[in-house]
Amino acid sequence: MPYLVDEPLTATSHTLLFAHGAGAAMDHPWMTRVARGLAAHGIRVVRFEFPYMAARRTSGKRGAPDRQPVLLETFRRIIEEAGGGARVAIGGKSMGGRMASMIADELGVRALVCFGYPFHPPGQPEKLRTAHLAELRTRTLILQGTRDPFGTEKEVCAYRLSPAIRVEWLPEGGHSLEGKGNLERAIALAAAFVTG
Repeated sequence: MPYLVDEPLTATSHTLLFAHGAGAAMDHPWMTRVARGLAAHGIRVVRFEFPYMAARRTSGKRGAPDRQPVLLETFRRIIEEAGGGARVAIGGKSMGGRMASMIADELGVRALVCFGYPFHPPGQPEKLRTAHLAELRTRTLILQGTRDPFGTEKEVCAYRLSPAIRVEWLPEGGHSLEGKGNLERAIALAAAFVTG
């Protein structure tokens, strides 16, 4: 499986396994910007692709994301290859962060960081993806734009979330944390969380 690794300038004991979202690959400019930003804060960032995205790269055809069991098994394998959950933090953008949240407790990872968590599909707030978040035990940081169509500040504040979860709101941000200085702030918050 192909990887992209962003190394900090000095040796580190902090590694983040970082998964892409449903529509963009591991080398998308957004993913690259975040990975390099975290590396500049002293974190080794390992990006990888789920099978459907790797297949897109070779076939040139756009296919739907893999089913959840395949996504989760891929993440499990990446964590095992990295030495096990106790050695790494995990996370991702949107779908990648959601998959990470579903295996974080199972594999005993150090921490979980989600950039733009998809609490529900856009325009379908009744289709919540939060059941497991109520019982999550892993130390978790969710970085969310206040205007994210996958879960606005007003909506998320009404959800029952585990006390292990900290949500940081980025003003006027959408699903990719748009807004002046938002992504830089998100990177700094994530770095402090992973290394703290």
